[in-house]
Order: sequence, then structure tokens, then C-alpha cells
Amino acid sequence: MGGPLEGLKILDFTSLLPGPYATMYLCDMGASVLKVCSPKRLDLADITPPFINGTKLSATTAFLGRGKRSISLNLKDPRAIRIVHRLVADYDIVVEQFRPGVMSKLGLGYEDLGKTNPALIYCSITGYGQTGPLNAKAGHDINYLARSGLMSYSGRKESGPVLTGMQIADVASGSHNAVIGILAAVIGRNQTGKGQHIDISMTDGALAFNSYYGAGFLTDGADPEREGNWLNGGSLYDFYETKDGRYISFGGLEPQFFEAFCTAVGRPDLIPGGVVTEDISRIKPEIREIVRSRTQEEWTRVFQDVDACVEPVLSVSEALGDAHARSRGLVIEVALPSGEKIRQIANPIKFSGTPQTYGNAGVPGGPHTKEVVLELGHSEESYRELEREGVFG
Repeated sequence: MGGPLEGLKILDFTSLLPGPYATMYLCDMGASVLKVCSPKRLDLADITPPFINGTKLSATTAFLGRGKRSISLNLKDPRAIRIVHRLVADYDIVVEQFRPGVMSKLGLGYEDLGKTNPALIYCSITGYGQTGPLNAKAGHDINYLARSGLMSYSGRKESGPVLTGMQIADVASGSHNAVIGILAAVIGRNQTGKGQHIDISMTDGALAFNSYYGAGFLTDGADPEREGNWLNGGSLYDFYETKDGRYISFGGLEPQFFEAFCTAVGRPDLIPGGVVTEDISRIKPEIREIVRSRTQEEWTRVFQDVDACVEPVLSVSEALGDAHARSRGLVIEVALPSGEKIRQIANPIKFSGTPQTYGNAGVPGGPHTKEVVLELGHSEESYRELEREGVFG
């Protein structure tokens, strides 16, 4: 048996990260994904190093394209548009990531494709949404985070907001909200038989991440400030540098964890003040000095059997090679077209009855174009004629 989404068919018009990451998740869970590539439109994922040894295949494309088929279509050619409509008649979901209005100009908007397939679920992922004064603006992860309010109280008072190591808005609010929206729409369609248009804005999703502090502002009108609350540096919950220039994390907000932490670092006198101490400006530097007295490895040993919510800040190589990651099966092997195996990060969702079965590594371009066009009923001769006339690139 395949994954829990076996039988769902997805047509993927996305590039870069948010859309491809979302459709990869769905593909890992059993959906059949056909990626539509444009021969005229460069996907930065294809040229982002590093590349698989001995190939021109980027590790990013190999990862994001995992398990998908891919075709190349010149979407400015009416015959290519007709091919898409024929595909949509047999597909459940379309995912696109163009600016608002672009797909409609091509004759591939929700209104157009919904006429071909009224049960179609059509998901649009953009920076600012399909409506509103910013909807046509270009942007990237940093811009969506900037407009969300999150960065106004992230970082340090002295240095301001900081860049994050992963694309929070792209993945956490773009990719993941797309997956949530699509699966909710599938359930809705099962009840009504009707499809719908899903409008995913990465900025909207990031704004919703304000959660605690957004709720607080809407109650008392007070803007949160950097290092002003429990989770952003206003308590002893924080990262601390070790003797060897590495870091550990302390997250013991609850009294029992804070007590265990203070005992382990030799400062039981701090227990009565709690993790959100009123004397933070004096006590935090003292904790920093204590932590700097030992290496990360030494502190890891100290806290190995202490239930205090203390963990080392690992490198990617350490995290992926960690005994916990290995036991959870978080690194898998997939095959390249040559048959050679490469390692990738696994889908993190665990199913007891319908576990994921991973397809081959992704590849750029449209290697499955002929295969898909012939499946639509075109003859070899018809395919060659379309190819000669530039319908595929």
C-alpha cells in the first residue's frame, strides 16, 4: 500500500521553494505529482550549489523534485494550454506560485480550469495574497517576515532583528499552509463534490505566527519588544555560549526544570527567583559566565541525565548523524536516474498504517514530457510535430 494520499493527482506549476516543498510533502505521502516546467523560465533551485558529484544536478532540485514526474511546456503556445486543460480533466489539484493574474492571462486561472474540472482544487501561493494593496509586489522570505511584525521583537535590543537560517515564511507559512489548505479542501470536496480556490499568502501566514504576542496586543494595545518577554530573551530561557565557542540552549520555563538547571550549574540560590526573574540584568550575565566555564561537550554530559530542557546547538552534520535522528529514520536513500543512491532528509510525519514510499530523486527540465503526452492519446508522429514546433520548449 502507498501513502495515505495515494490516488490524488497534482499538477505543479511552482518553482524555487514554497510550492515545490509543499508538493514534495504531498508526493511523499502518496500523491502523484506532475511538475510543469517552463523552458523559458529559470528555476533558481536548478542552479543552486552544491551539485551531485559527477552531475549538473543540484542537491536542491534532487530533493524538492523527489518522486515527481516533470514535463516541459511553452505556456505561451495555445497548444500547450490545451494540453494542460486535458491534464486537468483528470487531475485533482493544481498548485501555482505566479503573481496574481499571471495564470489567468495564460488561460490557466481557477475560473478557466474550473470549467474543465468543477471538482478541481486550485492552490495559489504568493507573498502577499491574491487581493490587497501589496498583491502585485515582489518579495522574499525576509520581506514577508519584516511585514509580519515578528521581526520587531526578534533579535537583540543592541543589534536589532537577525536573519534566520531557514526560510520561515516560505516553508512554515507558505508550504505548510498550502498542504493544510489543500488537504482541508480535499475533505470538503469529499462532502460536496466541489473544488475551490485556496489563497495562500506567506505574509498572512507569518503574521499569524505572532500568536501569543498578537493576542496580547489585541487585548492591551502594547507592542512586544526585543528581549521583553519569556521567549525572546527577556528571561533565562536563551542560548548560552560555551568555553569552546559553541552554544547550548536552555528552555526550562517550568519550575521543576528551572530548579534542576540551577542545581546542575551550582546556583541553587537562583531557584526562588524563577526563570523570569525580575533581576534579569544581573543574573543572566552570571549564568553566561558559568556556561562559558565548560565546553559544549562537557555541559552535554552534565545534563545528559538531568531533566532540565538543556540541549546542545548542533551543526547540520551532527543533527543528521545523531542517534535520535538515526533511530527516527530521518535520513533516507533515493535513486538518481543512473541508479546511484544519494541521501536526503526524510518526510518527518510517521504513519502506522500507510508509511511513505519514496520515489527517485528529482531532475530538472521535463524528462517525462513524451511519456505524459503519449498518455493523453497523442501519437508518436503528433508528439514529434509538437516538439518540432516548440510546444515543449
